Amino acid sequence: MTSETKVRTLIADDHTLFRRGLHALLQHVRWSRDVEVVGEAGSGREAVVRTRELQPDVVLMDLKMRDGDGLEATQEIRRECPGTQVLILSTYGSPELLRRASAAGAVGYFLKDVAPEQLVAAIRAARHGRNTISPELAYSVANGHTRQRSRVDALRRGPHSVTERELHILAALAEGLSDKETATKLFLSESTVKSHLRAIYRKLGVRNRAQALAVSISNGLLPASGARASTAIDVLDPIV
Repeated sequence: MTSETKVRTLIADDHTLFRRGLHALLQHVRWSRDVEVVGEAGSGREAVVRTRELQPDVVLMDLKMRDGDGLEATQEIRRECPGTQVLILSTYGSPELLRRASAAGAVGYFLKDVAPEQLVAAIRAARHGRNTISPELAYSVANGHTRQRSRVDALRRGPHSVTERELHILAALAEGLSDKETATKLFLSESTVKSHLRAIYRKLGVRNRAQALAVSISNGLLPASGARASTAIDVLDPIV
């Protein structure tokens, strides 16, 4: 595989052992040969400087680092190097941190105990601007929407209930399909898929794919086994 087709990746973390271990893992396992680690950074400030120098496709960014935290570094990188995507990789996970990471411009958020194959899938997705989130955080978002249970129950039966077509769209989300892939699978246009997604968000009272998927699973619209944890799930940003 040529270097032109590889995902050029920078690792930013102030724990040297973790950073170098992740570097070695990504460089030497068979199923991540399309990921090329082009550099490392031990602080938020260094991450910004190294991104300017190397122009990587993806930065794996820790949140809590010396000399500028990961959120500040993410904001600066997205402002100065819009061709570089930032994927948060942190020990800390909460809906509030997820919200702040999204606001800073991060394309996704994973906890450090993520399975290596999940991380590689997220790196590949990030290169193309597809947003991803760890399954643990998705369920945390779902728990923040428990007050929506009665609303979802009503949606199954009321005049504005989730339609069979919309359930098919939700199932496609659980498979990790993009809008284009969903359209192909369901024999729809991509604009029709987006229209259905907007209707789903409105009916579920959510703003994005992560919340729609999490609320649907937690309230029984989709089986929990329907979400493929190893697949990049589009999340964070609402359809506009």
